[in-house]
Amino acid sequence: MIDDPRRPAAWSGAAITGGAFITFLLWEGSLGVAGAFAGLGAIVLGGLIAGRRRTLPPTRPVAGTPRHAVAEALLAHIPDPVILVDRRTRVLEANPAARALLPTLHLSHPLAFALRDPEITDAVEAVLNGGPTQRVAYEIRVPLERSFEIQVGGLQVPDGSGAGAVLFLRDLTSAHRLEAMRVDFIANASHELRTPLSSLLGFIETLQGPARDDVAAHEKFLEIMRVQAQRMRRLIDDLLSLSRIELREHVAPTTVVDLGALARQMVEAQAPLAAARDASVTLIEDGGPFRVQGDADELTRVIENLIANAVKYGGGEIRVGLTREEESRHGPQIVLTVCDEGPGIAPEHIPRLTERFYRVDVASSRARGGTGLGLAIVKHSLRRHRGRLTIESEVGQGTTARVSLPEYRAGLGRT
Repeated sequence: MIDDPRRPAAWSGAAITGGAFITFLLWEGSLGVAGAFAGLGAIVLGGLIAGRRRTLPPTRPVAGTPRHAVAEALLAHIPDPVILVDRRTRVLEANPAARALLPTLHLSHPLAFALRDPEITDAVEAVLNGGPTQRVAYEIRVPLERSFEIQVGGLQVPDGSGAGAVLFLRDLTSAHRLEAMRVDFIANASHELRTPLSSLLGFIETLQGPARDDVAAHEKFLEIMRVQAQRMRRLIDDLLSLSRIELREHVAPTTVVDLGALARQMVEAQAPLAAARDASVTLIEDGGPFRVQGDADELTRVIENLIANAVKYGGGEIRVGLTREEESRHGPQIVLTVCDEGPGIAPEHIPRLTERFYRVDVASSRARGGTGLGLAIVKHSLRRHRGRLTIESEVGQGTTARVSLPEYRAGLGRT
């Protein structure tokens, strides 16, 4: 039974009225048994009638009412960002995905504080004025490039203040990157594969025809075919690696690895290749361990590509260094450097070294087994790890590749 706060007041009022009635009869000297029962009956009847609970009309919830648990749970389990705004474009609700994407998004603040885009503002205004559902393209540049389609639809605001709008942000980053990769493959990879395929077909036709019985030609051509086949395999492996990295580029790794251990493994693995090219690889460590949050396989590939480039195109004494640095802007960093004593790189080429299939010397790169994708893989891997790559070189003075990654500290994570 639900207690009604009006019941005690009703009974009190009935008692006062009945008591006044009995007092009046006593004053007049006419109180008898019938009068006493009449007074008591008035008290009971007044209390029952006045204390009877009425059905109250529903009240309109006011702003500031606690959020409905079911709606909050639904929003929390939607993987894509969702934002609810009122008719003044103030943020009424946002799910965890929206808060993670837009750190400046706060309840009761204008939406424009977090989404500073005129097209989005116009779309929201159009919907609030009774227009149809709007779709707007939205891109984020920092810290990583991400692409979204924002769908803006009308919605009755739950606080009773009238019409509002709901924004659904659909992440199209992976789809756009797949499209870019498809275009790159058609424009570049097909050209890169055409040359070794043409060589293979030419040697096969020669072995099946004029050189059918030439044992020496067999050995020579089969070796060339093996080299060309390996080149195609490296190209395909690099394309697959680059595609996997780009698809996960906006998802930061969560595991902790020791960059020093990975560097030692790669120096040992690259030492035979360096010796075959009359070069040497040494590791110089400034203490340790050098812990970062990262994907061990991807970081291993980063170190491997940098050392391999130094061996192929630099030579001499290749020094791999590991140290810690405190940067005013980025905080404590683990810095990996790979230095060679090669011919160096002209300054006009340095800004383009991380482009897909870009080579300073195409013929030399192909002759040494390069695919033109090594530094592109390094760049995208470091972007996923929130790291940076800088290349310094002077003609005749060698080249230094420098990788900076946020240091991991227990209890603080990325710093």
